[in-house]
Amino acid sequence: MRRSTGEKAVPVRVLAGVLAGLKDGNSAGQFLEALLTPSERARIDLRWRLVCMLASGMPQREISKNLGISLCKITRGSRELKSRPVFRKIVVKYCKKIKRKEKT
Repeated sequence: MRRSTGEKAVPVRVLAGVLAGLKDGNSAGQFLEALLTPSERARIDLRWRLVCMLASGMPQREISKNLGISLCKITRGSRELKSRPVFRKIVVKYCKKIKRKEKT
């Protein structure tokens, strides 16, 4: 999507604040479904699955095989997990919650 020269992008932190201010995951999900296209949602889902697999210790080549994505994308996710401690902490915390829900 191209922006006109006078139009400013909404900073990610503004959207993060909106999501943080919502009362529950259902509201956040509805908000994201309305905001994002199906393709964008699929890309975010893939990225989330990728970082969860990395955080669980799965080898990059196995992730590539399971998700059908390049090692370059996986390496980027790995680099983010290593260089951003807050990101890693959140991924580890919420990926564990997802695994628990899947088992029940």
